Amino acid sequence: MTLIAYLILKGVSLIPIQSLFIEVWAGSLEVKLAWYTMLFAKHLFAEGQILGLNISDEQIKQMEENVENIDFEMAAKEESLCRHDVMAHVHTFGCAAPLAAPIIHLGSTSCYVGDNADLIMIKDAFDILLPKLARCIDRLSKFAMKYKDLPCLGFTHLQPAQLTTVGKRTTLWISDLLMDLDALSNLRNNLKFLSVKGTTGTQASFLTLFDGNHEKVEELERLVTKLAGFDKTFSVTGQTYPRKIDYNILSALGGLGASVHKV
Repeated sequence: MTLIAYLILKGVSLIPIQSLFIEVWAGSLEVKLAWYTMLFAKHLFAEGQILGLNISDEQIKQMEENVENIDFEMAAKEESLCRHDVMAHVHTFGCAAPLAAPIIHLGSTSCYVGDNADLIMIKDAFDILLPKLARCIDRLSKFAMKYKDLPCLGFTHLQPAQLTTVGKRTTLWISDLLMDLDALSNLRNNLKFLSVKGTTGTQASFLTLFDGNHEKVEELERLVTKLAGFDKTFSVTGQTYPRKIDYNILSALGGLGASVHKV
């Protein structure tokens, strides 16, 4: 079953479900890279302005002013030299915000920006998809009520069976979609942030930055998580967030695709 399934409802245009997710995810490189630069700034803001590292207001301000000032041509040239996508953007962002160049990405890893940006966009994509799904369920419910007494022939094992109604058949679709709504809502509401985990998930680089002060490392993780719009973070990871999260999301989207395929 393909993940590209279509909602075919009276008065609703065909909407590829997959495109709803990539609208703010893989479909927009500009959005993802803007989150890279925003995460650079949020991380250093928390490290310097709140937790006491030697990071100035001017450095933070210059980064924030250049979050969307991304020179893609320069980044491509940098990547051809260093063979590393994130470091290419570290260097490119350093040219846009030269005051902050010496400290950009301080203590961080590629997945601090890459994985955290993905998690932010996954959450944003849920916030696009879920209201659309809820509206479709609402419209189908009204359709079911309107045609609850209209008889039609039901089928079983692809054979004509007994009379039912158009409204009753529609409730079968609604029931499946409600299960999909519940599954996707649970994934969205329980989505956690990677935050600042370091190279192997031990946060060792941050512990070094804060001279062995474990409390400050914990506070950094809490602050960065909050600044990114999350209230929970994974308690144990490697450098990346658990890829089982991707599997769970794709499974739920596949389930939604299977449901609307029958409509």
